[in-house]
Amino acid sequence: MAPVQRLRNYTGPAILSYGFRPFFLCGSLFAGIAILAWLPMFEGRLALPTTLAPRDWHIHEMLYGYLAAVMTGFLLTAIPNWTGRLPIRGRPLLALVLLWLAGRVAIAASAWLGTFLAAAIDVSFLLLVIAAAAREIITGASRHNLKILAVLAVFAAGNISFHVEAHGVGEAAYGTRLGIAAAIVLVSLVGGRVVPSFTRNWLVRVNPGRLPASFGKFDALCLALTAAALLLWTGMPDAASTGAALVAAGLMQAIRLARWAGDRTLRDRLVLILHVAYAFVPLGLLLVGVAALLPGFPPGAGIHAWTAGAIGTMTIAIMSRASLGHTGRALVASPVTQVIYGMIVGGGLLRICASLVPELAAMLIPVAGLAWAGAFLGFALHYWAILTGPRLNPVTR
Repeated sequence: MAPVQRLRNYTGPAILSYGFRPFFLCGSLFAGIAILAWLPMFEGRLALPTTLAPRDWHIHEMLYGYLAAVMTGFLLTAIPNWTGRLPIRGRPLLALVLLWLAGRVAIAASAWLGTFLAAAIDVSFLLLVIAAAAREIITGASRHNLKILAVLAVFAAGNISFHVEAHGVGEAAYGTRLGIAAAIVLVSLVGGRVVPSFTRNWLVRVNPGRLPASFGKFDALCLALTAAALLLWTGMPDAASTGAALVAAGLMQAIRLARWAGDRTLRDRLVLILHVAYAFVPLGLLLVGVAALLPGFPPGAGIHAWTAGAIGTMTIAIMSRASLGHTGRALVASPVTQVIYGMIVGGGLLRICASLVPELAAMLIPVAGLAWAGAFLGFALHYWAILTGPRLNPVTR
């Protein structure tokens, strides 16, 4: 379906013309602001009127706040490509954005609103997104993409579990692990599509030679093992069998990434950053696996390789590329964008080091947090005009 068909007759604000625009902008702003709030909370110098413990608020809002927004922006932008249908836009899109924003306010002010009402507002967002996306995919006869919605449904279940645990037993361990596991499976699924595809397109055009391997049985086995290992980790994070499965999955993911010819993309930062982002997936699997096998090894190193590394870097990578491509800009990483990439990757590495070297954590965690905040707020500022303005080549009938 051509862009003309998708965008014709829309006369509303540009920011509501496609799902990626408001959700990438709001998600990146919130990702930066939430970390700037978390740093003084971490040091005991700031408290929010929330019923969640400070650490739980931080985890929840990174997973089910910022990441949920970016996931939604990606999904609402990808579905028209899958189905050929018009995108969700205008007032329906605004309603989704306002519901997401209401969730952030409700969680931050849950001590005033009440636990149940705050949780209900927060949980309803992902459930509504899944329902709307399922309708579009089924109506558009693209049922093979429902597997991505299945992962998103697991992610939503993790959010529900988080609320139940946080207010029932005081620690949302299963809800946290289930959300992280679903996110890493989604990175593996989506990354397995976009990383080799964009790499192949660039290499064929600019640097002919060895190309990424096509999806095959090895990739399917890798995805299955990764999902199984993460499921074991969700339920039995300290078991030796879990550690072995995670290490095996990490090795397979490293081989999978090596098959995508990332070493040949150094000249195109928009493509290279996708490979760098994906590299945090096997790194996290290996580190968390080692932590399960070796008592005393810090599990936080691998968890932050997934969250600060894979999730943070992949969302920045996808947001920058999609924002340029879907608004008619050249697919070129500007110097500012490359600085943003450097900050998000550097922040992720520092956060991993803070877990591996606890005696340096008090120094490294604030620096890593500022790098993260700088990357996302830098993205929001640099891409503001792109996300809120019209296409450079406006679509006409």
